[in-house]
Amino acid sequence: MVRLYDSRKRILVTGGAGFLGSHLCDKLLEKGHDVLCLDNLFTGSKRNIDHLHGNPRFEFMRHDVTFPLYVEVDEIYNLACPASPIHYQYDPVQTTKTSVHGAINMLGLAKRLKARIFQASTSEVYGDPAVHPQPESYWGNVNPIGIRSCYDESKRCAETLFFDYHRQHGLEIKVARIFNTYGPRMHHADGRVVSNFIVQALKGAPITLYGDGSQTRAFCYVDDLIDGMVALMESDADVTGPINLGNPTERSIREMAEMVVAATGSSSEIVFEPLPQDDPKQRRPDISLAKEVLGWAPTVRLEDGLAATVAYFRAILSEFETA
Repeated sequence: MVRLYDSRKRILVTGGAGFLGSHLCDKLLEKGHDVLCLDNLFTGSKRNIDHLHGNPRFEFMRHDVTFPLYVEVDEIYNLACPASPIHYQYDPVQTTKTSVHGAINMLGLAKRLKARIFQASTSEVYGDPAVHPQPESYWGNVNPIGIRSCYDESKRCAETLFFDYHRQHGLEIKVARIFNTYGPRMHHADGRVVSNFIVQALKGAPITLYGDGSQTRAFCYVDDLIDGMVALMESDADVTGPINLGNPTERSIREMAEMVVAATGSSSEIVFEPLPQDDPKQRRPDISLAKEVLGWAPTVRLEDGLAATVAYFRAILSEFETA
């Protein structure tokens, strides 16, 4: 049951020790709420939340969302799921279970508590899009049996579950489709474009481009993304989403590699490898709805976000070298 005696909320963040989850915990604590951070630490890291353990309004619980959870909270942010191809393809069956069983368990908890619940969906629900840029009305072009399907299709199924709980049980839901996000606390070995390029550049290793580098992405800095997530969660009850959250400035992968070389001062050469199966050729969000409904748009320049991310990885790699 939602508490009414003060404005401070007790908020559950699943996947709270991950890249996005840890930044979200920071933001919610900054806003004066109590945070229950839940993570099984498969891809999340205690390092990401070490700075929070002295905060009396922060609590960490090690738990896997594929199992039921019995806690008392006012709101739920469901972020639990490995989000990089290397991690979600490592155990594809478990990836599907995390998105689908995890959604069922968190929706069941929200239904019992009559709590508002947020789902961190993904631009991958659009697959290799035939529409560009991608609006929320586009249904996508997804291979249901490919090596990426464990993530793409389970996130699509999670959205289905959220909207069926909303229609059938009147649950207050918020669904965000998150596009490529980068920033401090990314996993150094997650295989994503930005982290891959920065780590390779800082080590002086060749920077690996898949395909010819002409495929495009739109990169959103983590602080902007978190602001959008919280704005959606705090919006009126009739705003369910799905709403795209991302940066609409499109860059080629080759351009990003060249920017990383410049930002790191590296002499790394760029090498080319075959494009992985079902890798999208284009990805850019249409954020018209987020601007209209949430008054949200990203503000951090890519050059500034890259500088902060490079500084983070430089410090991390330095720690590894001295350990």
